[in-house]
This record gives sequence, structure tokens and C-alpha cells, in this order.
Amino acid sequence: MTADLTLDAGQQKEFGRQWAEISRGTVALLPEEEFKEKLRQSIVSGTPLRVKQGFDPTSPDIHIGHTVGLRKLKQFQDLGHQIVLIVGDYTALVGDPSERSSTRPMISYDEIMKNAETYQDQFFRVLDRSKTEVRSNGEWFKGMGFHDVMQLAGKFTVARLLERDDFTKRMKAGTPISIHELFYPLMQAYDSVAIRADIEIGATEQTFNLLAGRTIQEAYGVPPQVVLTLPILIGLDGVKKMSKSLGNYIGIEEPPREIFGKVMSIPDELIYSYFELATDVSLEELAEIKRTLDNSSANPMETKKQLGVRLVDMYHAAGSGAEARAEFERIFSKGQLPDDMPEMSSSQIAELGLDPEKLYLVGFMTKAGLSKSNGEARKLIAGGGVSIDGEKVSDADFEFAVSGEMILKVGKRRFLKLLGD
Repeated sequence: MTADLTLDAGQQKEFGRQWAEISRGTVALLPEEEFKEKLRQSIVSGTPLRVKQGFDPTSPDIHIGHTVGLRKLKQFQDLGHQIVLIVGDYTALVGDPSERSSTRPMISYDEIMKNAETYQDQFFRVLDRSKTEVRSNGEWFKGMGFHDVMQLAGKFTVARLLERDDFTKRMKAGTPISIHELFYPLMQAYDSVAIRADIEIGATEQTFNLLAGRTIQEAYGVPPQVVLTLPILIGLDGVKKMSKSLGNYIGIEEPPREIFGKVMSIPDELIYSYFELATDVSLEELAEIKRTLDNSSANPMETKKQLGVRLVDMYHAAGSGAEARAEFERIFSKGQLPDDMPEMSSSQIAELGLDPEKLYLVGFMTKAGLSKSNGEARKLIAGGGVSIDGEKVSDADFEFAVSGEMILKVGKRRFLKLLGD
């Protein structure tokens, strides 16, 4: 790293502008002074920084928790820097051990590549495809011989690997750690060697892997990257990390009505962090949102609705957010029904193998996709979350005949119109 640069007035202004945007919503910039020096060098030389983030396609869809990193990449992209997305087809074979209490089950390469195609389509709902470099780490790992693997393994110590909290906890608990898991941070680190990353970003639980990249780059004679970590987006429950497996997520490909309705269910204390981490609001707008939320006399519901509109419009056609808000207010504030409610006739119910003349509600909810299982359906009924024509159903063994036009409501946002033949 060269000595600290002196910037002229224009360069100093540009540095301040970029630094304010880059540092927005971050947990750590490591090492910070080295980070600033790289940015100064970029501004003086006019050379874009190479900003890396890796994604392992272990599941087919992404939610707004995933977009926290993508939005930060977009900020770098808008500042003129080069984004490099690593699609981890080979690291996904191992599985990131971060925050794992057991070995992650391995998935097939074909499944990984199918997921990777879906990921790339969704990446460019946020990023500019024409300005993004997309690389697969199979490009370099496929060509590695055993000697090359041993060379890589020789550049990191076991003691350093076992500094990871997740490995330490598993060892103390007597939980097995497979040898291949130890290679994950080395593989992620070597990605940074292969693409000569200047900056790597990731969530806070990735800090060990990101810093390992610096060590491995130096071992291969590549200038070490600096690291930017981001907070984890808390899910709709207000407690745990947003996750599809926990059901506390907002999928970016969900319908506008579903996205808006889910936003309305988040705790008020999460409104600001969702604006900061998951939307494209300006720093000035963000400051105004904070002032509004800090005003004890203000109703946070209006700000939450603005958040819902913003998130819908980010992933759907312009104006979809306002339409979703209007429908939400019509249904929930005025007790009306949605305009485009799905329908199911008696004959369609019969095609599911059910008798529309004596329809067991629990089984029907599951087969119609209104609940994930019979057990969930029973819980929804017991909790007062199911009604037919406005009348709550309290009996988990309830049966009824489909007659005329009937409205089945499940939870707060799911409606189904039943039509008797």
C-alpha cells in the first residue's frame, strides 16, 4: 500500500461522497484506513475498484435478506466501480459451515447449476447486467490438480481454521467436522486471488472467510483485499435472521399484494433497518425517515406503508406498490375483498380427490395450497385465522358442502372463492 495521498478539493469532495455511500448501513470496514487508501487511489487514478461478493446457489430463490449485499454492490456500481459476482458452483458442493451446528448435506452439481440459473436472473433485478462481471469458481477449481490443492492448503494453518466460533462450538459439543468443510474458507479466499478482488463484502457471519481472503491473496503475491461487512436482516418475526426455512421472509418474486402485506406485519422497530438495508432510498430520505420514526407523536403505520410501496415497486412494475397499498387498505381497513381473488369450482375440488358435498376443511386447505400441512391448517383454525363467508371456523374437524359462492379466508392475506356447480 502506498503512502497516504493528498487529494485536491474536487477529489476530496468525491471521496467524501463515495465514503458516505459506501459506509452506509455497514457493520465494519476492515482495515478502515487501508480501505480509505484504496478508495483514494481509485479516485486519483480513475481506476475502478473490483468489488466481489460470492453466492452459493444451494436453493432456487432469493429474498430481500439476500438483497442487502446486492444493494451494497449496486451502490458501488453506481459509484463507477466494477462488480464481480462469484457464483459458487464448487463452494456450494462443500457448503458454508458458518453458523452451522452440523455438516451441511451435499447437493448434486446438476441441482446447483439449476439454482445458479435462477440466481442470475434474480441478481439483475437489482444490478445492471451490462456492468456486472459474473464468474463461476468452477473456472479455476475444475483445473486444479491435487498438487495445486495441497499448495493452497499449505498456506493456512489448522490452528487458524479452528479459531472459527462454529468449529470451536462443534468440537466442544463433540459434533463431527468433515475435512471438506475446512476447505470452504480456503476456497472462498482463493476466489479473491483468481479475480484479484480489491474489496469483498458479506454478512457479519462471513467475517472469518473474508479476512482469510487477505491471507491467501498475500500468500499468492496478490495485493490483499479489504473487507466490508453488513448486518443480517431480521425476518418478519422480529427475532431471527430472515430465512425461507423459518418462513419469516419476503421473496422478491412474490406478488405485490403478498410483499406489501408481509411488510405490514413487521414490528415497528424494524422499519428503519428495512429502509436502510433493503431499499434504494437516498441518504437524505433516510435521515428524514429517522426523524419521523423518532417523533413519538407520529404514527409509524404511514411510514411502514411507504416502505411497502417502495419494496413492491423495486421488484414489480412502477405503480404496483400504490395498487398493493390501495388493495390492502380496502381489504383490511374497510373490510372489503380483493378484486382478483383466485377461484375454485366444485369440479376442480373433485379433481383433488375431495368430495365438495362433504368437504373436510383441514384436508382441503392443505391440498389447495392454503397451508403447508394438515397440522398447520389445524393451528390456523385453532388460532381463529380461518373463516368462511366472514364466519370464523373453530372446529378442526369442520366439514361443509360447497354451495353457491363462498369466500374462504386463511390468515390475513389468503382468499379463495369457492363456486358450487
